[in-house]
Amino acid sequence: MSHQSVLLEEAVSALVLQANGIYVDGTFGRGGHSRAILSRLDAAGRLLGLDRDPEAVTAGELLAASDRRFTIRQGSFAELNRLLDQSGLTGPVHGLLLDLGVSSPQLDQPERGFSFMTDGPLDMRMDPHQDESAADWLARATQDEIVQVLRNFGEERFAGRIARAIVTARARESLRTTRQLADLVARTVPTREPGKHPATRTFQALRIQVNRELDALSRCLDQIVERLAVGGRLVVISFHSLEDRLVKHFIRREAQGPRLPKWAAVQGPMVGGRLRPVGKAVRPSVQEVTGNPRARSAIMRVAERLP
Repeated sequence: MSHQSVLLEEAVSALVLQANGIYVDGTFGRGGHSRAILSRLDAAGRLLGLDRDPEAVTAGELLAASDRRFTIRQGSFAELNRLLDQSGLTGPVHGLLLDLGVSSPQLDQPERGFSFMTDGPLDMRMDPHQDESAADWLARATQDEIVQVLRNFGEERFAGRIARAIVTARARESLRTTRQLADLVARTVPTREPGKHPATRTFQALRIQVNRELDALSRCLDQIVERLAVGGRLVVISFHSLEDRLVKHFIRREAQGPRLPKWAAVQGPMVGGRLRPVGKAVRPSVQEVTGNPRARSAIMRVAERLP
């Protein structure tokens, strides 16, 4: 299945307000959003693409070779400041887009280990060169650690039962394939959510753990406000409630500005917020979900940098 960028028109319309601006696509993937951004930039505009996945970077290099306005860098958006500086973009940027979903090529390649739909190595690393795969982590994690990851990152109500089954199973043989883990979870979970494979939450939780996804998102958000030009936009597309909650609370906190404790004597005016939310959360249309079922859980939030 070829990759279809989710909320493409909505995201790019919210992001690109200045044709000669400097923009960052923090999750290049296969370049769907980047190409749409470039279509709205004039000759003076610039776009930096970032991705941890070497295959995505290879795709980005082909685009860079054909469009001098575009540059690609391999790395996590958690290193936003370093990658911007490394690219010579030391001044303000006019927008950052984060599409936090796993791309279709990653899901559809069994050797990447992201999906339980086909058998493959239990890997799940966005960057295959990083040290620890999902199989490696499951081999060394304690039962309590597995419970915490499944509960916190997968919101899995059967986390304890699944963790016990994993620890018991690995004592007999290593869990090295996606099929092994998916079948184990299916045997362990007593009830199934309608329309969901019983291993969905387990695979989500392990992917987030292996790639430190929520930590990376928090680190990126902490950096972006200082890098945004006044009027610049932050656009984030999330695919599960943990990411969306983190983004929503970040925007709300930055919109409110610093708050003194209730017991403090206020001396002088309070400093205002640095961001303002733009509109309400946006979800894909029925037509988009029909054409691309992987878009069904997407939610987009937009914020703008204030003076």
